[in-house]
Amino acid sequence: MIRVEVYSTKNKKIGEISVDEKVKVKDIKEKIAAISPKLVVGRQSVRSALKGKDIKDDEAIPLLASTRKVFVKDLGPQIGWSTVFICEYAGPLILYALVALRPRILYSSALNETSLSVTASVALVCWSVHYLKRILETIFVHRFSHGTMPLLNLFKNCTYYWGFTLYVAYHTNHPLFTPPCRILQALGLIIFIVSELGNLSIHILLRNLRPPGTKVRKIPVPNSNPLTKLYNYVSCPNYTYEFYSWLGFTLLTSCVPAGLFALTGLYQMTIWALAKHKNYKTEFPNYPKQRKAIIPFVL
Repeated sequence: MIRVEVYSTKNKKIGEISVDEKVKVKDIKEKIAAISPKLVVGRQSVRSALKGKDIKDDEAIPLLASTRKVFVKDLGPQIGWSTVFICEYAGPLILYALVALRPRILYSSALNETSLSVTASVALVCWSVHYLKRILETIFVHRFSHGTMPLLNLFKNCTYYWGFTLYVAYHTNHPLFTPPCRILQALGLIIFIVSELGNLSIHILLRNLRPPGTKVRKIPVPNSNPLTKLYNYVSCPNYTYEFYSWLGFTLLTSCVPAGLFALTGLYQMTIWALAKHKNYKTEFPNYPKQRKAIIPFVL
């Protein structure tokens, strides 16, 4: 056993702990929490140098026996990933339905007597199915590699999803809403349905790729489900299908706010996809070279 000094990232000494030379970071976090109750495990980011990079929980700290120091950053109040996801998805599910079924919330009394058009009703079903699917996936499908995220993310994510919901719902459910031609509606609905099934297929594949209670990482490859074949072309087909879903919804409604929602989502998912694509190529030397990050053959 060796005595290790624990410092904050402000170079202020927190205390000392006794650990084995090859101890894993997750065990170091537990010992730090024992000497500093405020720094619960979920709030900690551990590194070997003051300006160093965070070290993963299942890794050992290099040269610990010689440096005998670790640095811990307080990540601030944390909240569970599943809690954040359920909150950010439940809002759109409820808010969109309220605007559609209780129009006097947003529209004047002179307009709220008009019933929903068939297109607006279909859009309501599509929107509701999407977010109900997301909630159920959060509960029954997703396995999170990290238990928590910063509490601030709850407010940022909810502002984004809830705000866009009201923006889109106001236009698609407006009494003066004019549906596009039937061919465009049919095309949009087909794209939406196929993409939702594709997104679910990828999430189930990713769940099965990681055994319960582990953080095992493997190269994802298509299985017997034809909707997973998109893995032959991109590293993050779940993001690809997500964008295609909202592209289909945009065609179905021909609503500009829906298109802006789709493009904003694509921008953010492209950032995530490029980072994951880079990590895949770094982690796996035999990673398929033909894959793009999110858009087949393009990006």
